[in-house]
Parts: sequence; structure tokens; C-alpha cells
Amino acid sequence: MRKKYLRLTKEQKNRGIIFSSCLLPDEKPTIHEVDENDPKKDATIELLLDDKFFDDSPYKYNEIRR
Repeated sequence: MRKKYLRLTKEQKNRGIIFSSCLLPDEKPTIHEVDENDPKKDATIELLLDDKFFDDSPYKYNEIRR
């Protein structure tokens, strides 16, 4: 699995999102977002960055926005 690093969208920044992760390709992608006020934000970001579990899955990319 490859990681694609992108910038957060303006809409995400306006909502106070500091990190998002999305596994691609998928017909209906699920985006996992981390809010700046989340008390467990560091642990959540660490878990979302560790995508080794999906290496043998149909997902090819982990689209990460910071």
C-alpha cells in the first residue's frame, strides 16, 4: 500500500479537522477525520498512519491529508 500525502481541503480546515485518512480505490470511500479538539488525536493519527494491515487488501492507496 502506498501513502499519498495531500493538504487538507478548505472545508476540512474550516471544520477544525487536523488529519484525515481514506483508503482507495473504493466505490464509496470512508474518510476518517481527526478533530483538533479530540483528546486522543495523537493516538488516532498514529493508528490511521499504520496501514500495514491493508497490505494484502484490494486497497492500493492510503490518502492522507494534513
